[in-house]
Amino acid sequence: MTAPPAPFVAERAAAQRRTVRTLVSSQILGGVGLSSGIAVGSLLAEQVSGSARYAGLGGTFQVLGAAVVAVPMARVMAARGRRPGLVLGYGLAALGAVGLITAGVVGSFALLLTASLVFGGATAANSQSRFAAADLAAPERRARDLSIVVWATTIGSVLGPNLVGPSAPVARALGLPPLTGPFVFSVLALLVAITVLLVRLRPDPLLEARRRRLDDGEPDEPTHGSVLRGLRVAFASPVARLGILTLALGHAVMVSVMVMTPLHMRHGHADLTVIGFVISIHVLGMFAFSPLTGMAVDRFGGRAVAGAGAVVLGSATLLASVSPTGESWTLLAGLFLLGLGWSCTLVSGSTLLTAALPVSERPGVQGASDVLMGLAAGGGGALAGVVVDQLSFRVLALAALVVAASIGGAALTTRSARRGEVSPA
Repeated sequence: MTAPPAPFVAERAAAQRRTVRTLVSSQILGGVGLSSGIAVGSLLAEQVSGSARYAGLGGTFQVLGAAVVAVPMARVMAARGRRPGLVLGYGLAALGAVGLITAGVVGSFALLLTASLVFGGATAANSQSRFAAADLAAPERRARDLSIVVWATTIGSVLGPNLVGPSAPVARALGLPPLTGPFVFSVLALLVAITVLLVRLRPDPLLEARRRRLDDGEPDEPTHGSVLRGLRVAFASPVARLGILTLALGHAVMVSVMVMTPLHMRHGHADLTVIGFVISIHVLGMFAFSPLTGMAVDRFGGRAVAGAGAVVLGSATLLASVSPTGESWTLLAGLFLLGLGWSCTLVSGSTLLTAALPVSERPGVQGASDVLMGLAAGGGGALAGVVVDQLSFRVLALAALVVAASIGGAALTTRSARRGEVSPA
């Protein structure tokens, strides 16, 4: 096959750079919008419900919401492209943030759970943004481009939890309960993220990928947005199956431990500012080193990095299991490693999944992967509150260790050629 002319290649590369820059901007804003409320989610749920037993349900419903919103997002993306789908996710999240503020004001736990579910749209949109970065990427740079968009969340996500302290006077000035203050920042950041996507994400990466497929002489196949079909397609391929399991189980480990950490610290009389700092260090581990993770995936393969992620997650849960109630260096180190291990599983799993799929199957399969991530993490988060209430934070961390080990087992038992992990599709 004759190589395409240099100007043609340069034009495609320029379009990809524009796409990545736009997604970086929206990820920063989305990170602020999402993480502003993470550090106080369990505390607000405990305050409104009046019981520590239900404290984990706020975060759990956010995770489940991400799974629920991923379904219509996949449909919209398959029919109309990435831009409308991402706007849908962020728009629902902004509505959910308003609902969370209202729940704190009126003291309604039912409203808090409903609003948390809708607020999960921010997680769904942030998650799908990484796939948008891979739509136009060259195969040899797919993981790096994807990881750059993941990395961009560092800025917003580290800033967000540290707005917990400054948000208190804002809440008082507006006549709101102090724990609802961070969600005011969430609303503003999410609305700006929507504006950035509407104005700058052009051409739409998924629609452009379809056009390029036709220009390259490939058959015109319908694009599928069904998550049920996506599950069947994913589990029919060993590489895609490993990708989807790595994503779901890695997310379950991270969320189940992370959502209960603020409560574990608060019960030891840790200050809100300290809690916010620990969560920001955790978020730093989640996103700051993702470009290095992407380079490792491109160099060594997704299977190897998935296995490494399992080891890091295991180390994190061990440190968390021996941390005393309150603040401690072991908990700080454990939460950082928990984020880093999650980064390894996210980038490697996403790359494995995308590389194994043709463009026509990506929206449905990628939506299905986010649904499984949400359900796995939601289940883990729901159980986390019960485990901590009935047993201890230590037991929760050790249970998460078992799940982390299963990721390593899946990576070791999946047989695939190194080059077979990356397709030109």
